[in-house]
Amino acid sequence: MVRSDSDGTHRTRRSYLAGSAALGTALLAGCSGTQSDDETTSETSTSASDGTYTAAISPVGDVAFDAVPERVMVYSLIYADAAVTYGHGDAVNSLGFDSQAGGNTLDAYYDRLDGVSFDHADLTQLNSGTGSVSVDKELFYELDSDLHLVDPALVASFDGWDESDIEEIRDNVAPWFGNIYSRHDSTPPEPYADDYQYYTLWEIAARVADVFQEQEKYERLASVHDDLVSTIRSNLPPEDERPTVASVIYMDGTFYPSKINTAGFANAHVRPLGATDVFASSDVSFEASLDVETLLEADPDVVLHRYGIASYYDVPAIRDELASDPAGQNLSAVQNDRFYPGGHPVQGPLMNLFQLEMTAKQLYPDQFGAWPTYEAGQPYPEIPEDERLFDRADVAAIVTGDA
Repeated sequence: MVRSDSDGTHRTRRSYLAGSAALGTALLAGCSGTQSDDETTSETSTSASDGTYTAAISPVGDVAFDAVPERVMVYSLIYADAAVTYGHGDAVNSLGFDSQAGGNTLDAYYDRLDGVSFDHADLTQLNSGTGSVSVDKELFYELDSDLHLVDPALVASFDGWDESDIEEIRDNVAPWFGNIYSRHDSTPPEPYADDYQYYTLWEIAARVADVFQEQEKYERLASVHDDLVSTIRSNLPPEDERPTVASVIYMDGTFYPSKINTAGFANAHVRPLGATDVFASSDVSFEASLDVETLLEADPDVVLHRYGIASYYDVPAIRDELASDPAGQNLSAVQNDRFYPGGHPVQGPLMNLFQLEMTAKQLYPDQFGAWPTYEAGQPYPEIPEDERLFDRADVAAIVTGDA
């Protein structure tokens, strides 16, 4: 189901209508959140003869616009990537955490797409980065955005925020439009929990396309994604020949594991690959941690280190550290050079294309070509043209409007 506000539609001072009618439109569009990673969807918006249009997403409901937003607040990287995907990266005015780190990750992928870029030098960092997770309400007024491409349920979970604050910003500044708990299909805070709807990554991408009125770009990129997933799945080896995999973050001698085949867009780059998760039968959760000896007991064939591309972690240095550790040097993934930089879980559509290709090569080099050496902080590696799993030129042309 989809949560709706109860007080009708609102016109903000920036001429956007914060929708709040019951979400018959979204439900009729067939976006139940049950699609698999190789399916995409569209037709989630409606238009009127006077030029206004609506887009819909849970937990917000319908949001009606009379123009494409030009100044957009973004908290999570998925929405920054989506804005760039549709040619509206210059509308983004903020990111939740370190905008430089997040921007560097996007740069690493966009460097392989001619004409695609994201200017993140002057973005506002929304989270203070000290102590508890929160955002100063005054930032919303200072940024004076046309749209908050942010899940209000996420902001409601921050210290110092409640539903009345969410409504204040909606009514006095601009509407909300975002869904982030679909990252792991996890439970949002009250009062959003009962009616929250979960989407795949590409369902979210379709809804953001509605915001920017770029449905054609979505359709074409969704077709690239579908072809990519079909290529991967049709060439997978038999299940008994697939590697065992551990997805981790490593810090200060400790591994923080995560399952690879669970629901949510965080796994949209690895779940379609059908590998065997060494943590599948364990009670691994967000709070779990493992020492080197415990990971050695599972001894996965492949280790994927999350946030591995141009982010906070120097994965080659971590692998070297483990290679000199008395226990770590016995890990099969270390001995066989299969300790890889993994994808960013808060991925948008362009990131997802690269991360699907990357993970396919890391898990199945015989089928998809070997993953090349990657140096920390560098762009996504240059892949020989005949070993690429999707056409960079086609994707770049779609994003830039040259095709």
